Amino acid sequence: MLKRGIFITFEGPEGSGKTTHSRLLCEFLRKKNFKVLHTREPGGTLISEKIRKILLDPKNKGMDVGCEMLLYMAARAQIVEEKILPALKQGKIVVCDRFTDATLAYQGYAGGMNLKVVIDNIAGVVTKGLKPDVTFLLDIDAKIGLLRAGKSKDRMERKSILYHNKVRNGYLSIAKKESKRIKIISAIGKMEETQDIIRKIALKIFSYGRTICHLQI
Repeated sequence: MLKRGIFITFEGPEGSGKTTHSRLLCEFLRKKNFKVLHTREPGGTLISEKIRKILLDPKNKGMDVGCEMLLYMAARAQIVEEKILPALKQGKIVVCDRFTDATLAYQGYAGGMNLKVVIDNIAGVVTKGLKPDVTFLLDIDAKIGLLRAGKSKDRMERKSILYHNKVRNGYLSIAKKESKRIKIISAIGKMEETQDIIRKIALKIFSYGRTICHLQI
């Protein structure tokens, strides 16, 4: 039994398969009798889901990047307080589809916002210092990912290919700086093979009988 929770996040460009792989990992862990909370960003709570609709609505194409960043942070503040922290304190494994790395990649590297002064500082307050124990970065070429995402695209997916290339490069830059936490996995291969890699890494973490959690409980 885990003495305290483990926080796992999935990141990647559009169409990388984050949602599918996070769901499959949760199903696998539940079969192994782990207590798991599966959630997503933005969303996961009543308030956060309402913010999600605003953020992804194609009609809001004129949204300023500062407004965009603050809305993502607002949704994050709610889910951290309402769902993630309580679950970790109960010793659960929390698997989240996107977290702070997404803000750094999308609004920071791609959107041009100051990474340190604006995003890092605000994120620290919003998350209460919480960081993932492990992050699976599903890497894929931006153009291929957008094709995978389908024709019905949300506001973020409709941004230019230049923007999405910057998102991918941003993720890779973050991963280079935090190579111990972030595991880069190619999203091009067969889904079963990719999921098998994810499961092996996750189980290796659990086998230690402890976590490297950044949250002091």
